Amino acid sequence: MENHQYGVQDWSRLVGDVIMYSRRINTKDSDGDAFSLLQVQTLRNFPREKLAGEVVAVRLDSTLIHNTSPLNDGSANKALHTIKYLHDAGAKVLLLSSWDYSSNPDLLSIDYFADHISSVLQLRVLRASGFSDIIQSKTEEMRDGDILLFENLAKFKEDLANCLDFSKKLSAGVGVFVNDAFCLAHKIYASTVGISRFCYSSVAGFHFEEELNKLASIAETTERPYIAVIGGKNFLEKRTALRVLATKCDGLMLIGKLSFQIMHALGMSIPMNLIEDGAVDKAFDLIQFAKKRGMDIIFPDDFRCVNDEDPEVMDVFSSDGIQPGWTPVDLGPVSLQNISSRLLNCKKVLLIGPMTFKACEEGAVGVSMLSKILEKISGTGCEVSVVGNASYKSLVGPGDGPYSSLPYKHFENASVVWEFLKGRALPGVAALDRAFPFEIDWESIFYDPTQPLVVDVGSGNGLFLLGMARRCQTSNFLGLEINRRLVVRCLDEVLHCGLKNVHFLPTNATSTFRSIISSYPGKLVLVSIQCPNPDFNKPEHRWKMVQRMLIEAIVDLLATDGKVFLQSDVEEVTRRIKEDFLLHGRGRLALEGGDGGGWIRENPFGVRSDWEKHVLARGNPMYRMLLRKVDLN
Repeated sequence: MENHQYGVQDWSRLVGDVIMYSRRINTKDSDGDAFSLLQVQTLRNFPREKLAGEVVAVRLDSTLIHNTSPLNDGSANKALHTIKYLHDAGAKVLLLSSWDYSSNPDLLSIDYFADHISSVLQLRVLRASGFSDIIQSKTEEMRDGDILLFENLAKFKEDLANCLDFSKKLSAGVGVFVNDAFCLAHKIYASTVGISRFCYSSVAGFHFEEELNKLASIAETTERPYIAVIGGKNFLEKRTALRVLATKCDGLMLIGKLSFQIMHALGMSIPMNLIEDGAVDKAFDLIQFAKKRGMDIIFPDDFRCVNDEDPEVMDVFSSDGIQPGWTPVDLGPVSLQNISSRLLNCKKVLLIGPMTFKACEEGAVGVSMLSKILEKISGTGCEVSVVGNASYKSLVGPGDGPYSSLPYKHFENASVVWEFLKGRALPGVAALDRAFPFEIDWESIFYDPTQPLVVDVGSGNGLFLLGMARRCQTSNFLGLEINRRLVVRCLDEVLHCGLKNVHFLPTNATSTFRSIISSYPGKLVLVSIQCPNPDFNKPEHRWKMVQRMLIEAIVDLLATDGKVFLQSDVEEVTRRIKEDFLLHGRGRLALEGGDGGGWIRENPFGVRSDWEKHVLARGNPMYRMLLRKVDLN
């Protein structure tokens, strides 16, 4: 015992922390749930060798492609990198996109867009002119590495409607879907959401992944002070997002009409034309929420205003002293001085919403001064993020301007960010396969992480694994269960029993098995799938309890001579799962023991699951099979 890395108290605290985590992620709060949904599978982590010969559909953002020049010295933007990566891996690439350039009808043709993609990629791009059976026949005729561009999706209303039949046509012959159109992440299209239902794997492309990482950075609070500078209007529409930001930031700095709603709620004298109907109570709620958190809501001290009768006449008024007949068009000198002093101390700044007043978008002094402030703090290591193209252009200026080379994070599509900050799930993100959100420290989970590993997929109440762990101390046991409440109960039992060779994780193993198990230091020797629950009310899903993605991950990671144990009280369920394993195992699995049909009469482990005990107690049979991984060499 003296060689054990963890004492009893350390181990109890460790498992207790995991239990608290599982309980926390099972609780959906308004500001945390949306951030957890950003953890998705990516093309970067998809096994490259499995792309060869695979038909891969890629949803593109056409604006990124249209604004790109030919590849030079191997460098390209992330969207082009996605296509090039798939081509180089030997995939058959199907490009899906929409483009609308009504000012120039020539740019609407598929021939023009295909030629443009060919020029920037320096690769041949084929054309498809419709979505009929001929499209599927074309995909069947494609060779490894071919690139096929589908017709302009803007011509098909079925895409906008997320039509089921249209989604099936888009996915005809497709195995893997790659979404690289982050600008549409907040919308539901057949080409971004519907298609994912019919592909065995749906992942984020390199551009999509990069934008997701930037979006997640909004929630990161390691760099402080962290201030969000927010412009624009429509307080009621943005109040939820403002509250979320209030949980992440050390201060909210409001510019524009939003600021007047806060001032009005504080009892300051504000012209009626600047007050939003029904916003005062919600603004006061935000003030109280910020006060409880000890966070500041900062608003301008003064404004430059123009005379309504003579726009050439300008004067400066304090925030609560704007006279009738005058309209705020820019920040005043005191406001700019205070903004500067606040931001100069920041380590992280987020700018979202228009930084200009609509009445004075050109030549605004405030924007010019803000640009200089951002340049200064950026030079001291402050992380600056700008949301929206309009805000970015107003602050940074033209491509050859003095601020164009500053290392700001830039979110091109403000609508996606606002939806995300409102705590709403992004459909385009939710349609992708989930990823386990953390790296696993196996040494913290198991006493000896080099021992052989047994994984139970859909571990339920954990009785099978707990029994196995008690009987065999020389192996480690891991349960993967989608029901987080069951995981918490199992971890409670682990803590109570003091077991150091068994653990449970709350996850959907279908999409996370590979990322979780691939980092395990020891060998994977056994995977059990017991009594999966078929949905007999949905025939099209009845036999899809075990997906191709999971099967391939299990077979890839299983050690040679490792076993797969299948068991169900429904004969056809076990039979179908066995057939799927043999199909997608591609010759790497063989039946182990059993009678002529491969059935095993008795449980080979001597430990029964809770449901197995229940079925046998009724006098009904269990249908079992054991598969073994063979060495093809």
